[in-house]
Amino acid sequence: MAETRQINKDLLPRVVPVEPPSREPQTADEAIIRVRGLQVGFGEKIILDNLDLDVRRGEVMGFVGGSGTGKSVLTRAILGLVQKRAGTIEVFGQDLDALDRKGHREMERRWGVLFQHGALFSGLNVRQNIQVPMREYLDLSQELMDELALLKIEMVGLSPDAAEKFPSELSGGMIKRAALARALALDPDILFLDEPTSGLDPIGAAEFDQLIATLQKTLGLTVFMVTHDLDSLYSICDRIAALAERKVIAAGSVAEILKLDHPWLRAYFHGERAQRRESGGGTGHARP
Repeated sequence: MAETRQINKDLLPRVVPVEPPSREPQTADEAIIRVRGLQVGFGEKIILDNLDLDVRRGEVMGFVGGSGTGKSVLTRAILGLVQKRAGTIEVFGQDLDALDRKGHREMERRWGVLFQHGALFSGLNVRQNIQVPMREYLDLSQELMDELALLKIEMVGLSPDAAEKFPSELSGGMIKRAALARALALDPDILFLDEPTSGLDPIGAAEFDQLIATLQKTLGLTVFMVTHDLDSLYSICDRIAALAERKVIAAGSVAEILKLDHPWLRAYFHGERAQRRESGGGTGHARP
């Protein structure tokens, strides 16, 4: 068994490898992500059309919609992983289309992503997976990267000996936490989560939601979370945006969304599954 290493806290203050981008004073209601008139399609099929969305600084936004409607496509369009056909995407007040290569790399350092199912590299152990973005964007010694990886592992509630385990040796919940540690590797301002509780049992999902809420509050993160989990929406989301008819049909708090009369919203928030939750069938975990 690999030797468990203790984190040398004295090393951590040395992590200032690159001058961060300048940041203007901003208010809590400011849109840290602003999408206008977005259109994304594949071949002749239009997935998103004339979509508008604001994600506010410091909030946890839940993004919901039917299966195959394009929830993950929107995340990937913001990240630049799929090409848009029309519209604008601004992050931190900067139009992503106007950024040069250096600007894009600086922007990418300010967000972290937890992909659906974790998307860990199977040939790398947990420590090495967490160090992938560090190697890509920073210039750090191996010793310092090892220290930082252990810190991130501790941050997401994994034991230090998980560092040397490979994805095939991890449970579903451990994979999610390891992927979250990698998403936090560069100390991002924005955290993108794609179905973070998918595949977890109710207790594991509740624990993961609590972890997200705690990290968001402690680190001051803005969280954009694609999810279908009603318990997550009720317990940790400040606002919800709903995708239907290829655009955002509503955005607001849970209380505001529940008052709306759109057929998809009625089916989702007042249907049989929602009624089971209200009658005690859901986990009902609360935001810390």
